[in-house]
Amino acid sequence: MKGQKLKYYLTGLILVVLVFAVAGCDFMSLLTTPTTTTKTTTTPTTTMTSSTTDTTTVTWTPPVTQTQNPELSSYIDVVKKVRPSVVAINAEVTVLDIFGREYSEEVAGSGWILGILDSSTLIVTNNHVIDGAFNITVTLEDGMVLPATIKGADALSDLAILKVNKTGLTAAAVGDSSNLQIGQAVMALGNALGEGISATEGIVSRTGASLAVETGQTLTDLIQTSAAINPGNSGGPLVNMSGEVVGITSAKLAALGVEGMGYAISTRTALPIIEELVQKGYVVRPYLGVNLQTVNAWTVLQYRLGVNYGAFISAVGTNSPAEAAGLQTGDVIVKFNGEDIHSADDCLAAIHSAKIGDTVSISYWRGDTQYTTQATLQESPPPG
Repeated sequence: MKGQKLKYYLTGLILVVLVFAVAGCDFMSLLTTPTTTTKTTTTPTTTMTSSTTDTTTVTWTPPVTQTQNPELSSYIDVVKKVRPSVVAINAEVTVLDIFGREYSEEVAGSGWILGILDSSTLIVTNNHVIDGAFNITVTLEDGMVLPATIKGADALSDLAILKVNKTGLTAAAVGDSSNLQIGQAVMALGNALGEGISATEGIVSRTGASLAVETGQTLTDLIQTSAAINPGNSGGPLVNMSGEVVGITSAKLAALGVEGMGYAISTRTALPIIEELVQKGYVVRPYLGVNLQTVNAWTVLQYRLGVNYGAFISAVGTNSPAEAAGLQTGDVIVKFNGEDIHSADDCLAAIHSAKIGDTVSISYWRGDTQYTTQATLQESPPPG
């Protein structure tokens, strides 16, 4: 009987090993300490962590917005003018496999040359291209590969500035996106699919569009275009027929839509943020000092809330305006300065629409009781 049981155990063990083998798993590695595997590359790189942002305050003058340049005669002429200012961005990010082991994965994006700061060249891209990335490089039109560092980044607007130690590069002309008209011809240039810079053409389909990207992040004043925007295009320029940048394309936004609906962040919205990123390394906004999530049925059950809507406070910052106002983790904000709050997005939008130094009224629920307090908004602290 014991021999028969042993036979069953051995048979079961063999079947488990065979299953892992057929699935392509390294069975022995599961019994040992996980190791980190890193894809090698022949591209010269420099190690750069996502938390390294240059917050040194500098004086910098943004480029003059072009308004009256004549249109070029063809798409070919537009590409010839813009292409020297467009760069491919490559980097690595750390991801986890199904067993929780870390390995590095290559990511690709695009950018365009903004101008010169001291002895360095500034490059505009999307924040999600470089968020959490290291070994960031940019490839110029002539194939030269340069290591890049992060000058500034802002997750809320999905914009970032890279810096490379080289001068003499061609900066892009910046146009006025407020003059765009529906039906106007535009082109998108970028490192589509990570295969090098390519160009696509289309028209302006809509202006002033808004899209909720994720909780707490809604991008506004977007340009909708029929020009194809693919993974790798993120951060590249959307240009008019004068060869002027009127938007920063985002494959992250294109993924939220359907075929033939790409989006770009307008220069009208982007330029003030870009200026602040260059000068400070981050964007200053009104700050309450809370982490928020939208109340849903699960939140109500889990925390036994007395209200089924609003912005649930999951954390309160130390020495923040929220702490000074008496707000606590578990409170639910339902009204902010007279505005009804139904979600975390509502509350964040209300905070950001206020001004630094404003004293605001906040109505909230704690358990089964509703309270009202006041908080004086501060300047948002530097990242990190």
